[in-house]
Parts: sequence; structure tokens; C-alpha cells
Amino acid sequence: MKRKLSCAAALALATGAVLAVSTTTAVYAQAASTQESTSDGIAEYREMLGEGGNPAELIEMTGEELWAEKRGPKNASLEQCELGQGPGVVKDAYAHLPRYFDDAGRVMDLESRLVYCMVTLQGMNEKEVTKKPFSGSGDYSTDLEALVGYIVGQSRGTPLAVPQEHPQEKAAFERGKQIFFFRGGPYDFACASCHSVDGQRIRLQDLPNLTESGPARAAYTSWPAYRVSQGALRSMQWRLNDCFRQQRMPHLKYGSQASIDLLVFLAANANGGEMAAPGLKR
Repeated sequence: MKRKLSCAAALALATGAVLAVSTTTAVYAQAASTQESTSDGIAEYREMLGEGGNPAELIEMTGEELWAEKRGPKNASLEQCELGQGPGVVKDAYAHLPRYFDDAGRVMDLESRLVYCMVTLQGMNEKEVTKKPFSGSGDYSTDLEALVGYIVGQSRGTPLAVPQEHPQEKAAFERGKQIFFFRGGPYDFACASCHSVDGQRIRLQDLPNLTESGPARAAYTSWPAYRVSQGALRSMQWRLNDCFRQQRMPHLKYGSQASIDLLVFLAANANGGEMAAPGLKR
């Protein structure tokens, strides 16, 4: 279902885009004149981007409406969807995902859990729900993206505490670790090729070492995020899919067990970090 932004919201987004362009020029000019390091210049650019507000907040509002709206063949809302903190509880839920769910009998991340609830509670068709989970650049957010934005935003300031008590949670972590270090594709790359060493960078982008708790916390807790260059909120399933694309590896199936396992590994490594998502990225 498409939802048009109000004039004020559209103006805010347009203003943000203009500010982003002008800010980029100003920041890099300043960096050149004062001989700041590239990293300092980029950090200042990101800080100034956030001064105009994060457009993800508008998407969160749409997600909140979708959560309460009665939809699907069963004409039901998602207000009884169990995200791990009790039926309908969204507060702090994302900070404890992925996790094992008894009713599904498997470990799920937020997106696969949302699909499960849309199917079981609302009677929607899984193939239809997941046919296009990601919006194109500049498009309106998909329903899944909007719901993700809303739920993730309810964990801001909460320490990440992804559980590792259940045997299936532990098994998912171990499989995710294997996927992280698996090399393949035409470039013989792995996730670890970029994200298991300190101080690496590709072009102007720092590559955090996701095997170390400090950089893992800083990176993981800022995702999902609104990507200014694409005008869209990008989820963790999108983030993983895009990384596989850049490795020239086969794309991950949306909500596949492999994608969930990898998220378990990344999230558990970041445990203890304070959630700051949805973040704001270039």
C-alpha cells in the first residue's frame, strides 16, 4: 500500500537533500583549507547531515500506522505480533533480535518475523509480501521497510542484547561465523576480507572490523539506516544483500536462514552497544 507524504514532509525531505549537497561542498572545502584528515572531514559531514533531522522519522510514522492498521484476508492488525517481548510489544524488541521463537521453531530476525506475523495474523501470502521487500532509489518505502523503521526506532538508547542461550541460537551463531569467513565468487572474497582487519578503507569508506566488539557495536547499532544518496531507508536484509552484490556473490534470498545466521553472528559480536538506529548514512 502506497502512502503519500504530506506537503510539509515532502518539503522536509527536499530541504534535507539540498542541505546534504551544500553541506558536502562546505565540509570538504573546510577540510582542504584546514588540512583536516579525510576521516575527520567525513565525520563532520555526517554530523552536519543530522542537524536537519533524519528523514527516517517520516518513514517510522508510516510504519506505526501500518502496525495498527487492519489489513489482509483476516482484516487484522499486527498489534498482537510477538517480537520476543510479549504480544504486540515493540519497545526494545529490536535490541533483542535475532532470537529463537517457539511458535515458528527457529531463529528469526526482525524482517523474517514480520513476514511470519503478516502471514499468520493477517492471512497475507508470503510470496506476495516478499516479492519486493526493498524500494528503489527515491521510491516510497515498502511496507516492510516502514515497519522495520518504526520497530527499530523503538529501541533507540537500549543496549543490544541478542540472546545466545537456546541451542538453535548458538548454532545460528556458528553457521553465521562460517558464512562470514567463507571465501568465494570471482574475486575470492568473504565478508571477512573487508571486515576482519583494523584500519581498512575502500575509497573514502572506513571498513569496521566486525570481529571486534568496539567497531562492531558502532557499526551494527547504527543500522538500519536512511541512505541520503538513495533517498530510502535500508534494512539489515538489504545491507547484507548489497554486501554480497559487491562481492559478486549470489544474492541472499530475503529472510533466508543463511541471512539470519549471518545477522546473529554480527549482532552477537555487537552486544552491549547502544542502539542508535535508524541511522543516517551518505
